[in-house]
Amino acid sequence: MNSDCIFCKIVNKEVFAAVLFEDDDIMAFMDIKPINEGHSLVITKKHAVLVDELEEELYLKLFPIGRKIANKIKEVFPETKGIMYFIADGEHAGQEVPHVHLHIIPRKPNDGFDFTFDPAYYDRLLTEEERTKVKDKLIPI
Repeated sequence: MNSDCIFCKIVNKEVFAAVLFEDDDIMAFMDIKPINEGHSLVITKKHAVLVDELEEELYLKLFPIGRKIANKIKEVFPETKGIMYFIADGEHAGQEVPHVHLHIIPRKPNDGFDFTFDPAYYDRLLTEEERTKVKDKLIPI
């Protein structure tokens, strides 16, 4: 546990959260600043800032809970047309709370939420040679 971490304080019941699920390893609760109704967070009770700080078994427990929440959201809020499963792994990836967490974000048409890309992104496609060069740097995994 990290005494400065808001999510650790939630795990320790020092701060209120609208909890959806809890077991020995995982907790899920409503996001305090939701993008759409039902936006939830699934966290590990063990404090870790980055995904690679977690044992794989613990990391993999996030997704089955996230999927159950997503299915319930789609059932209860029929205007939900998709679910965004999102982990920002580190400050430069957009992580706002330094504790591993999986966002379950209900999406609906014209909800005003989107990723913003530099205009050059849309004009740039890597050649086969460029993709192969990057692939060769990454393998073997």
